[in-house]
Amino acid sequence: MEKATKESDNDEKIIVRLKKKHEVTPAPLFSSTDVRRFVTEFVSSWIRGDIVLRFPTAAELSKKTPLSIAFPVDPSVNAELKIKEYYVDLLSTVAGIKKASEEEHERAIAEVFRILLMFRSANRIEGKIVSNDIERKIEEIERDLKTQKKLVEQITEFLFKPKKSRIKKVV
Repeated sequence: MEKATKESDNDEKIIVRLKKKHEVTPAPLFSSTDVRRFVTEFVSSWIRGDIVLRFPTAAELSKKTPLSIAFPVDPSVNAELKIKEYYVDLLSTVAGIKKASEEEHERAIAEVFRILLMFRSANRIEGKIVSNDIERKIEEIERDLKTQKKLVEQITEFLFKPKKSRIKKVV
């Protein structure tokens, strides 16, 4: 019996801990804030008229679905209108005009970003997407101009200020 207790005392407990490998998900290239900024600039530029979107026309869409003699109305015209309606509906959701949940709003932003990428890759965007930072940059330039104007006034006042006479009048 003594042998059994001695052997059990000599037995050491071995604890093996396995570390689970955590899958590292790569960081996205653009954050949701960046995507939101791109969409804002894109939509603002389109609304201001800085860019023109060339939506697929009925003629382009009809190439994919040839007209049958049986159809009195060209289905590609309806498809063209549906694409534009879908885009305007997304913009209404993004702008907050159309009531939507937060999830639907985020989905609409993602979809407008996807449309931006598709239209850009297909050369369907004419013009330049203007950054919303322009107003901030203009304000900075105006501030700098005011500062420079004050400095110029101070320098000219100093340079053309009448000098006090060094000769003392003797009375």
